[in-house]
Amino acid sequence: MMVEAGLAELQRTLRHQFAEPALLERALTHRSCLGSSPAPSSASYPAPNGDLSTSLGETVVPQASADNEQLEYLGDAVLGMLVSEYLVRTFPDWTEGQLSKGRARLVNAASLCTAAKRLGVGSYLRLGRGEEKTGGREKPALLADAFEALVAAIYLDAGLVAAREFVGRALLDAAIVAEGSELGLSDHKSALQELLQARGLGTARYKVVREAGPDHQKTFWVEVSVPDVVTASGCGPNKKEAERAAAQQALERLRTEVDSGTASETPSGPELR
Repeated sequence: MMVEAGLAELQRTLRHQFAEPALLERALTHRSCLGSSPAPSSASYPAPNGDLSTSLGETVVPQASADNEQLEYLGDAVLGMLVSEYLVRTFPDWTEGQLSKGRARLVNAASLCTAAKRLGVGSYLRLGRGEEKTGGREKPALLADAFEALVAAIYLDAGLVAAREFVGRALLDAAIVAEGSELGLSDHKSALQELLQARGLGTARYKVVREAGPDHQKTFWVEVSVPDVVTASGCGPNKKEAERAAAQQALERLRTEVDSGTASETPSGPELR
């Protein structure tokens, strides 16, 4: 069991005091932690402010396993709804396509992993020895799953209002500052591929061509190319950012060529310098 001090510390970070601390512990328990120990057959939690209760006010009884997979499943649905609600209210003029792209950027694994890291969730995960040895506390997939499970745990513990407040402060506030007006747009890599597909061209390929600096402060240079179409490069503090920068450069070149009327069926980009 997680020590009480750890639970109390994390609850302060989450800014939510659990009426049912077992929900928090379960949200942080990866299936690798269970080993051969049998999971409980069921668990009973109070209905969250009536959100999941029946018309007779019955208690919600999830068919519980001791890990966080069911909570992750529920959290994914609650998170999708709350983020959709936020986007509709915040951007009333957006089209369905913009709303979908905005939601996808906010609830993708990278975004949820970043939110989990801000909360220090990795330090509290309950992992099996195998996951512990292979760096499970830093694995993006495990952190993203744990964030979804935390959303569900707060929802079950205190209802939709509490879950909405948590998602707002833990995910949306920081994401909106970082993404700004680009939320409703495809990211540069997706936009580049969409443009290539629309023109019937090939698939963009990315390659790291250089990296420099100490491990804690590296810079990566990435080249993106589509044979006989375009070549461009970009740099960033990690491979993903460098790929996005390279894709942005490729997009700008292709769009400039179209606007100037100089584009051919197989335009070629300059060599990486």
